[in-house]
Amino acid sequence: MMAADAIFVYVQELAEYEKLAEHVKVTQKDLEQDGFSKNPFFHGIIAEVPEQHKTKEGHTKIGYALYFYSYSSWSGRAIYMEDLYVMPEFRGKGVGKALMSKVAQLALAAGCHQLNFTVLDWNKPSMDFYLSQGSFDITASMGYHCMRCEGEALEHLAQP
Repeated sequence: MMAADAIFVYVQELAEYEKLAEHVKVTQKDLEQDGFSKNPFFHGIIAEVPEQHKTKEGHTKIGYALYFYSYSSWSGRAIYMEDLYVMPEFRGKGVGKALMSKVAQLALAAGCHQLNFTVLDWNKPSMDFYLSQGSFDITASMGYHCMRCEGEALEHLAQP
């Protein structure tokens, strides 16, 4: 399985886990174009296990982190982790921590001062994991809410 193929499968699995599968609009072709071109919109890290630990379906790619660089007007360079996903049978074994740690290493290497990401309010296992890694909830501590404008609203907003 190629990197874009694996990421596409895991994007779908993550959306199913988050009970939001109907919101996935990205295609495998989009991922190939946007993440594996000369000027990528995102970067990805794939967790792999040795052949002897492959899944019952024969996969050695077991999870991924998808991230991109951003900018904070208060702190400067930042990194945004869009996704962190580990196949259920490999959770609790340090794979998620290793992926997040690698994103943090890349952030520091690029001179970033923040690692930002979101987590669903009902996802207590992930929230507990992120808190255990030294992250904090900016909604609770600073009052920020993640906002979005999309579809027709985005097109309307873009009108002069």
